Amino acid sequence: MFKELDPILHSQLRLAIMSLLISVKEAEFTFIREKTNATAGNLSVQVQKLKDAGYIEVIKQFKDNYPQTTCKVTPAGLKAFEDYVTALQQYLKV
Repeated sequence: MFKELDPILHSQLRLAIMSLLISVKEAEFTFIREKTNATAGNLSVQVQKLKDAGYIEVIKQFKDNYPQTTCKVTPAGLKAFEDYVTALQQYLKV
C-alpha cells in the first residue's frame, strides 16, 4: 500500500539540499550552507552522499584563485525527488 521512502532523500539536510537545488537549478556550496544553516563539515558529507547516489553533480573549480564548489541536480536526482514527493503524498492521503 505504501511506497518505501528513498532513504537518501529522507534525511532532513539532504532533502533540504535537493529542494534548494531544484528551486535554483545550481548553487555554490557557501550559498547552500547559508540557506540550510548546516556546518561545512556536515554539509560536505551530505553533498557527497547525494553525489554518490547520482542525485547531484558537484563541480570544483577555481574562481579568482579561490576554490569554488557548485552543485546541481542531475536528471536522476530530479526523478528521485519527484518519486519521493509522490510517495509522501500517498502517505498523506490515508
